[in-house]
Amino acid sequence: MRSRAFFISTGCVLGAALAVAQAPGGGQEGPAPDPTRMLTTPDIPGVVKGGTKVEFIRAGFNGTEGVIAMPDGSVLFTEQDADTILRIDLAGNISTYVENTNRTIGLAYDPNGRLIGTQSRDPKVGVVHPTRTVLADSFEGQPLVRPNDLVVDRRGGIYFTDPIPGANRFREPPPGRKPLIFYITPDGRLTKLTESVESPNGLQLSPDEKTLYATNGTHLVAFDVQPDGSVRNPRKFADSRGDGLAVDSAGRVYAAVAAGINVISPQGQILGTIPTPVGMQSVGFAGRDKRTLFAVGRGAAYKVAMIAEGIRTRAK
Repeated sequence: MRSRAFFISTGCVLGAALAVAQAPGGGQEGPAPDPTRMLTTPDIPGVVKGGTKVEFIRAGFNGTEGVIAMPDGSVLFTEQDADTILRIDLAGNISTYVENTNRTIGLAYDPNGRLIGTQSRDPKVGVVHPTRTVLADSFEGQPLVRPNDLVVDRRGGIYFTDPIPGANRFREPPPGRKPLIFYITPDGRLTKLTESVESPNGLQLSPDEKTLYATNGTHLVAFDVQPDGSVRNPRKFADSRGDGLAVDSAGRVYAAVAAGINVISPQGQILGTIPTPVGMQSVGFAGRDKRTLFAVGRGAAYKVAMIAEGIRTRAK
């Protein structure tokens, strides 16, 4: 099924307050954890050396999502409840990169260097820098509900999730609307990929872009990507919850979870968990050599020196 999406060439879930801890089962219980608590990693061969420090960057952000790398290796992430996109440069300085973001959650760069965001206050997907352009805001006459996460392929096609009906406090979903995963084709047409994922959230492509991964509540699912960008063969990939997702150059998948970051082999085996003091919402590789893993969640940000290397050909 296809619908028109606006495309002009020039132009992941709400963060909980820092004072509230998320329990592994998705509920909230007990006192708030200390975001500055020092933790170290287990040894995960080829991924991270055992005993590596999980470095605390800062807490107190008003929402934390959307980690990606800039072309120079700096990090961008969204402070969605403050309507800003923040940058951590290579020297560790934090600054505001974009303001008035319409509550952008997920971020990605397209092949033209435009910064694309999933915007959730007035729901749409669009360019947020250096210009402002709407790429999609409705499907078959119905508005989008709450675009959450996205990933852009090498041709410029945009995969994004539009998840839980009723979850957007700014707009009521259309009657009968199901959670959906969409694809904006390189020529700007909006295509519904699937409604089979009941709780879509994070999205990621394998390094060769032949597999699309999506979070689905208690597990991750995988699809085979077709030459036209559509997907087939939905299947369970891993027994891991997940919010935001990342991949490394070897095809391992990294899932932001309540306990930290699950590292998953290309075959779907959980290789280990990088612990964090608070639950994570987004994760991604950055730095000059893309061997630093950045993660954000519950208003806090962290980084870990890695053996594994992120994909150099895209931001996420």
